[in-house]
Amino acid sequence: MGKIDELIQQYCPDGVEYKSLSEIATSWIRGNGIKRDEVTAEGQPCIRYGEIYTTYGLYFEECVSHTSKDVIANPKTAKKGSILFAITGESVDDIATSTAYLGDADIYVGGDILIMNHNQNAKYLSYVLSTVYAKKQKSKGKIKSKVVHTKKDDIASIVIPVPPLPVQEEIVNALDKFAELEAELEAELEAELEMRRKQFDYYKNSILSFGSDIGAWNEKD
Repeated sequence: MGKIDELIQQYCPDGVEYKSLSEIATSWIRGNGIKRDEVTAEGQPCIRYGEIYTTYGLYFEECVSHTSKDVIANPKTAKKGSILFAITGESVDDIATSTAYLGDADIYVGGDILIMNHNQNAKYLSYVLSTVYAKKQKSKGKIKSKVVHTKKDDIASIVIPVPPLPVQEEIVNALDKFAELEAELEAELEAELEMRRKQFDYYKNSILSFGSDIGAWNEKD
């Protein structure tokens, strides 16, 4: 954290500013419905709100879904750096889950998604919007029900720390390194777990054969 502290002292010695999303947004766009039967394997890249919960993490570069340009009468698009909020969800805790789009091509955005464009570091915004402090603001005033909704004004009122861009970039670099390390550890643990499973199966089968396979337990070839 030393370099981050140094940059804070350099760029904002009086402290980091806190701003609402309405103060940093350059535009808000409401997505336009893309029906399930309008999704195709190829064509124009697109995103539907449910995929923000189930498919994408804090950021993504490529869409898993596509659609035909001919079936969307009034398409709404996200560009590189856009923050996408799911404004419909199944729980108070998950409402307004967001992801940053980092791909180069513009993508079509389905209904129940709110697009926020801005001039900040997109990954920084995605990281800070996933903190417990931001999540508390997202769920404030929401009532538990089968379907939970939010709206632009609620999202726009969320307050986050907004340091200068060099500080944002260094924070992203630090968090990316932690994320990479976590992924490496998970891969190593998964490999270790798979080896232990194989050992368990081997010893289970060996021990329970009681020294004789008895024709592989009388199995017929």
